[in-house]
Amino acid sequence: MKNDNNIGFKLTPQRLAILSYLDGNKDHPSAEDIYNVISRVFPTMSFATVYNTLDSLKKRGGITELTIDPDKKRFDPNTEPHHHLICVRCRRIVDVHIGFDLSLPALHNTEGFEITGNHIEFYGVCRECKKSSG
Repeated sequence: MKNDNNIGFKLTPQRLAILSYLDGNKDHPSAEDIYNVISRVFPTMSFATVYNTLDSLKKRGGITELTIDPDKKRFDPNTEPHHHLICVRCRRIVDVHIGFDLSLPALHNTEGFEITGNHIEFYGVCRECKKSSG
C-alpha cells in the first residue's frame, strides 16, 4: 500500500485500523475478511465503512482490487507490479515478484491498444492442500 499521508479522507480510528491492517498484509484479504478482524476492536463499525474505505483507497491508487477470486473481490496493498500464484482449492494467493517479457510481437494486431502493463496468474495447488489430500 502506498504510504501516503494525504489519503484524501478523514482518518477515523476505524479507518486507521483498516489502514494498519492492510499495511504490509500479504494475504490479499476481502472486504469481509477485513471487516471480521477490525469489527472485533470496533464492534459498532459497519461493513460499509470497510467497503467505502477500500473503494477510496482503490481510487487513490493505495490498493489494487483483484478479481482473480470468482467468489469475492480481494485487495492487495502492494501496488508495485507483480504477478500472483493462486491455489485452486483453498484460493490462497501468493505474490510472484519475477518479471516476464510479455511484449506482443510487432505483427500482432493490438487494435490500437497502447500496452501499459500486464498481470500473470499462475494456478496450482498449495503445499497445505497437497498435504491434506494425501
